[in-house]
Amino acid sequence: MMGRDDIPVGRGDLFAMNQSDPSFSAVGDCKYVKAIPHGGGGLLDSDTLYGLARDLPRSPRRYTVQNSVKYGAPRDTENPELRQPLALEVWESVVKTLDPGSEITILTNGPLTTLASIISSESKTISLIKEVYIVGGHISRNENDKGNVFSVPSSNAEFNMFLDPLAANTVFDSSLNITLIPLGIQHRVSSFPKILKRLRNAKKTTPEALFIRRLLSRLYRLQQLHHSYHHMETFLGELLGAVLLDGDSHLSQSFKLKHMKVFADDIESRDGEVLIYQDEGKLVKVLNTVNAKTYYELFVQGLSDSKQSAVLASFEEQKKLWQKPPNETEPAE
Repeated sequence: MMGRDDIPVGRGDLFAMNQSDPSFSAVGDCKYVKAIPHGGGGLLDSDTLYGLARDLPRSPRRYTVQNSVKYGAPRDTENPELRQPLALEVWESVVKTLDPGSEITILTNGPLTTLASIISSESKTISLIKEVYIVGGHISRNENDKGNVFSVPSSNAEFNMFLDPLAANTVFDSSLNITLIPLGIQHRVSSFPKILKRLRNAKKTTPEALFIRRLLSRLYRLQQLHHSYHHMETFLGELLGAVLLDGDSHLSQSFKLKHMKVFADDIESRDGEVLIYQDEGKLVKVLNTVNAKTYYELFVQGLSDSKQSAVLASFEEQKKLWQKPPNETEPAE
């Protein structure tokens, strides 16, 4: 989007832990990802940014040469293929640039597969991580308080935990300093009308703010039009982690300490479920309350700040490519 590639982005795993083929990690049969719809409201829409991806310029992709066996291929070849960096490689490159004594704060907004791989790769890794903010998990208040895995009606889990319960279990079984932003508190800041009103009324704007307004308007409209999009407010709640890290002193937030574990016993109806205990399990700081009005204001404020806005690249060349009919080299008149 910004016509730059100096921000390292690594490709994550295709499958949850223990769901890929042991001899060739590029293939597998992940039962958890099957819970995500493939069409409307699912993978197709997320891959195309709900139809808005075509409107964005694209930065050049950075590739690296791989040693085939080292990165999961069955054998070495004389001409290793180019590929995008892996998330673990990006982590390793970031660690190498750290000043002595520096620590890293991590924010996760999806399954914990990569984080579990990071802390499992080297024992000293955890000492480099100051704290981890995890957006996900569902702490049920009663038997009717279900999670958001709508495609598995018997599940009481939240999607980020459900999509890789073993990874979640690994992270919550570690010595990491964890702050959890669970589904319940996300629901309190998931009002499309309120956030869209503030975006429309913002005195200043940026390309990022305009794009987010269009995207959220599209999600809200789809939610109103078709039942396949009933879960769209989930994405609003997941923004809370970024706002909390950026402006936590203004959110009037409060936390509770809870002992917990994540169920990961290969039972689909229970995998990813957060279990609360009195004395056993991981002691986790859980976000309990937050000022919703301030949250919406801080979110729009940050997006509308021209000092934080990137200079978007020109994408006239890309627009010309879009205008080319198939199998033609010259743009259409």
